[in-house]
Amino acid sequence: MGNSVKRVLFVNSEIYPYLPESDMANIGRYLPQGIQERKKEIRSFMPRYGCINERKNQLHEVIRLSGMNIIINEVDRPLVIKVASISAARMQVYFIDNEDYFHRKSIYHDADGNFFSDNGERAIFFARGVLETVKKLRWAPDIIHCHGWISHVLPIYLKKAYIDDPIFSNSKIILSLYNDTPETDFPADFKDSILFGGVTEKDVEILSEPTGINLAKLAASYSDGVILGSDGISEDLVNFCKESGLPVLPFNQEAIQNGSYVEDYNSFYDQL
Repeated sequence: MGNSVKRVLFVNSEIYPYLPESDMANIGRYLPQGIQERKKEIRSFMPRYGCINERKNQLHEVIRLSGMNIIINEVDRPLVIKVASISAARMQVYFIDNEDYFHRKSIYHDADGNFFSDNGERAIFFARGVLETVKKLRWAPDIIHCHGWISHVLPIYLKKAYIDDPIFSNSKIILSLYNDTPETDFPADFKDSILFGGVTEKDVEILSEPTGINLAKLAASYSDGVILGSDGISEDLVNFCKESGLPVLPFNQEAIQNGSYVEDYNSFYDQL
């Protein structure tokens, strides 16, 4: 792509200060700012988890972007889009919201530590919500950079269900992998829930065993490049990415700590 990369869409599971600091949340906060400072246009999305204080963080609904419904497993649920500003970075964050999926006070587990049984559906809703909202914005990204397991449904939707849309016809997917892969399996019908648009049963066959690792492999197989964003990532998953012939940017703890990873990621975008 070289210098043709002008617009980067960030699809995040975590962004500081909306969630507590972590390597992933800090990347969600500072990477878009750094890319914007390198003269690229950016947009950032994340789920509007119920633990995010809307008043404190000054979230407000964007009426012109809300109002669409997304059907998953024959249930129609409204898509609500909210936005907040990080004034120090001169950037906005868009939040994908829905009362059924994102108003609970914890993120992925209940009070007893159990993985929510509908987490797979939440990932589907998040992915489709992001893509539909970007269509409404009429903002064509050159790079879509996914962070965190809840973004892992998006690559197959982009390449199989939305690729003929002019907004996404030139979009490349970069997948940042972290050590956040769910250890609890998704429900057995998860792969059937993903079917949408041009996505067929054969496309999601890997999810016959609906593990977090297999969801990550599915995401990688529809991506154009992979970044290892943390240590502790499954060796099986890393080998899968390398053996598939994808460009893989190795994890660099020092670069994460000193902020030089932004330049590394920016160069990676331009090389695709």
